[in-house]
Amino acid sequence: QVQLVESGGGLVQPGGSLRLSCTASGRIFGLNKMGWYRQAPGKERELVATITSGGTTDYADSVKGRFTISSNNAKNTVYLQMNSLEPEDTAGYYCSAQVLARGIYWGQGTQVTVSS
Repeated sequence: QVQLVESGGGLVQPGGSLRLSCTASGRIFGLNKMGWYRQAPGKERELVATITSGGTTDYADSVKGRFTISSNNAKNTVYLQMNSLEPEDTAGYYCSAQVLARGIYWGQGTQVTVSS
């Protein structure tokens, strides 16, 4: 099994910043991509950003220019720096880890609330 531990969510005012972290442990041999998804109440889970073990990144159009995903492969950790946060970014944020030949694993989620 793969365990994912997330941290960094919270309440922030519009225009503010937060940094999410997620560390993978367990059977992570073959870990080749990590990322973040989010789900707001009444909506489907959607991609926020992903990063491969080689450093290739992908972003949702709605966060390009505001969010930055990065990773520390030695620590099996992925980060999401979120700047210029908007109320529309309010959601549960879920870390994902893709392991070659074994599928995708999910974290428990961390809440991000953007409100004045």
